[in-house]
Amino acid sequence: MDDVKTIMVALGFSHYCGGLFNYAAGLAKKLDADLLVASIINSRDVDAVGRVSSMGFEVDGEHYVESVRRERLELLEGYIRESGFATGRLRTIIKVGNPLDELLKITVREDVQMLVMGVRGRSDLEHIFIGSIAEKLFRRSPVTVVSYRDEKSARRLRKRIHL
Repeated sequence: MDDVKTIMVALGFSHYCGGLFNYAAGLAKKLDADLLVASIINSRDVDAVGRVSSMGFEVDGEHYVESVRRERLELLEGYIRESGFATGRLRTIIKVGNPLDELLKITVREDVQMLVMGVRGRSDLEHIFIGSIAEKLFRRSPVTVVSYRDEKSARRLRKRIHL
């Protein structure tokens, strides 16, 4: 494990991302690694905002992206303060694009050795254990992927296991 110099944490800024960030920051501290926070604004969402704008509503993709970027940076500042992680060992990348493709590109481009991400069930019927982006990253990532589960998700998953 001593060859882990950079850990990337993929944040979608859902309700459990504070715990995910703290987990990744704790790993980075223990491994004496830098932490790269990557967040992808889905281009599909930006396109949808553009379609709404074309219908005459006063909203556009550029303002949407800037608003999401500001909101994510504010949340991240709180996570960093709460974790006490050294800001000199942390970098942030927020991009617009296809989340899967962009996360894979960042992993390679930034010479990441480990990826930490949350798993997210969409419903009981679809993607019971893992969200579709996470599932694909587990299969396609060229580096070790560590999955984080908050306590609520862990409890729910434990109940599904019949001993």
